[in-house]
Amino acid sequence: MNRKEYNTIVGGLSDHLYNFAFKFMRNEDDAQDIVQDVFEKLWINRRKVDKSKAKSWMFTTAHHAMINFIQRSKRSVAMELHELPETLMHDANIFESNEVVQRAVAILPPVQRSIMLLRDLEGYSYQEIGEMLNITDSQVKVYLFRARKKIKKQLKGLVELV
Repeated sequence: MNRKEYNTIVGGLSDHLYNFAFKFMRNEDDAQDIVQDVFEKLWINRRKVDKSKAKSWMFTTAHHAMINFIQRSKRSVAMELHELPETLMHDANIFESNEVVQRAVAILPPVQRSIMLLRDLEGYSYQEIGEMLNITDSQVKVYLFRARKKIKKQLKGLVELV
């Protein structure tokens, strides 16, 4: 991959990659750092990465970088399922629908969260997600089903509180 191809790929995917990282990390600076790391790794590995698979490679690299970042910094965004309603009762502003959905997504395990964001936010197919995360299409479907089930359970619990 030459400089022009690299710039074309980065320019075409930078917004999608940033949105994915931001929804996962929930912090602008951390998302920008992840995206910059992915761009740097792509440049370093430009001779090894096939340009037709660069998109998949970049999202896979971002996914792994985000998981490593969370583990390394010991920042856990996940909460115990039973803690969410108690937290909501203390903060009246949290009941805005977008915030509630973001909190429900934040409790998901990293793989489920990535799959849900890639499928529902970015619109990637099961096959594309499987390639990005190195799992089968069936595993993508199972993880997505479980993630949606957890979120549905959380949101149902919130409706009962109101």
